[in-house]
Amino acid sequence: MRTVRVTRRIAAPPERVFDLLADHANYDRFRGVRHSELLGEGEPRPNGVGAMRLVKSGPIHFEEEVTTYERPSKLDYLIVKINAPYEHEGGRIRLTEEDGGTLAEWTSVFRVPTPVVGGIQERLWAFTLGRGFRRVLEDIERLTSESDSPPLV
Repeated sequence: MRTVRVTRRIAAPPERVFDLLADHANYDRFRGVRHSELLGEGEPRPNGVGAMRLVKSGPIHFEEEVTTYERPSKLDYLIVKINAPYEHEGGRIRLTEEDGGTLAEWTSVFRVPTPVVGGIQERLWAFTLGRGFRRVLEDIERLTSESDSPPLV
C-alpha cells in the first residue's frame, strides 16, 4: 500500500473549506477535473454518508462513495469503481481550525495490483494524486479569497 498526504493552510474557516470539498457535483471547478456529478445523495442530503460521485480527470473516470461526513472537520471516501488497475483503501480529509484559518490534511491510501510494473505505477499515481490534491486545495484557497473580497466599485 502507498500513502499520499498533502497539507495546506487556507485563510478561510473550516466550514467554508468543507462545503467546497463536499460539493461533489461541482468538482469540475477544480483544475484537472473535466467533469463531475452527484450520482446519488447521501445523509445528510445531498453530499453526506452514502453519497456517490463521478469524477472524470483526463482519461481516468472513477466513482467515489462518501464514508464519513462530519461537517466541518471530517470527510472520508472510497473509490468503488475506476477504469484503471487501482485498489483504494480510502481517502480522508481532515480540517482543523488554526489561527483564524484552516489546516487541511488530505490523505489517500492505495495500491496498484499489476505484477512487475505495479511499483512504478504506484509512484506515478502518488505523484499525480499529490499534485491533484494540492491543486484542489490551492483552488479552494483562491475561491474562498475571491468570495471574501469586497466588490470593486
